[in-house]
Amino acid sequence: MLGAKSSFADICYNSHFIGTDFDPLIDLSDSLTYKFQEFNAKYIPVFLQKYPTKSKIAAGLACGALHTVNKGIKIGDIVICPSGLGNYYIGEVTSDYFFVENGVLPHRRQIKWFNSKLEKDSFSDTLRGSMGSSGTVCEITRHANEIERLVEGNSSPQIISNDNTIESASEFALEKHLEDFLVKNWKSTELGKEYDIYQEEGELVGQQYPTDTGIIDILAISKDKKSILVVELKRGRVSDVVVGQVQRYMGYVKSELCETNQTVKGVIIGLEDDLKIRRALSVTTNIEFYRYQISFKLVKG
Repeated sequence: MLGAKSSFADICYNSHFIGTDFDPLIDLSDSLTYKFQEFNAKYIPVFLQKYPTKSKIAAGLACGALHTVNKGIKIGDIVICPSGLGNYYIGEVTSDYFFVENGVLPHRRQIKWFNSKLEKDSFSDTLRGSMGSSGTVCEITRHANEIERLVEGNSSPQIISNDNTIESASEFALEKHLEDFLVKNWKSTELGKEYDIYQEEGELVGQQYPTDTGIIDILAISKDKKSILVVELKRGRVSDVVVGQVQRYMGYVKSELCETNQTVKGVIIGLEDDLKIRRALSVTTNIEFYRYQISFKLVKG
């Protein structure tokens, strides 16, 4: 996202760069040698010193975006940026990080933009859902095959996974649709009675929240602000491996995001569980499992 609501998209396109304008607005070349966690440890306090009313969650999001855009993205990677007019610029990263003092989005990467733009109407539902993130940056590598077909001018709706095998369309769609549906209907769920998906200045930024061990599907905060909730969504039957995954995310939240006197909890949502995950959850006190149910009916008009 090139500025709030793509406000700098044309400037970036015409001048061949992408960038961010999160604080600190200084040259970060030396600091980008740090790993994600080290970078956040250094700059979250700097961010909070300038914006004392902001939360650690907001600071972590800003610093995480800075590190991801300026170091996590590699030379040769492909980026897609909304133009603000219903289509998307697409290009290749051609440089390492550089800083332009007093420039818009001063933390920058050079881009070789492709001649063609991508039209949103040509995206599959799953790709459109992934591109709907309100955050600055999200990874959509699992849609690489579809994007390559779109760039080549073939908008066939065939659904292909990263290993080039055709998947069940219903299962493939469900993985992303489950997240989108849950976010849109959050207030109507049991979790929505106690928690709100984290927002920053009116925008939902708790969906696809970056950490140093992966991306949290949904990050929520209790209405009394005393508890942070990590939500992990799994299509179909859930393995006990996901318990360790959620615990890693919770460890990050506890260490990096929790304020004084805040606690962290976890929720796993899947279609089915099994004996292994029930055993694993039986010795945890702060992770719960929820099943989702799908129903479909026709009503005569």
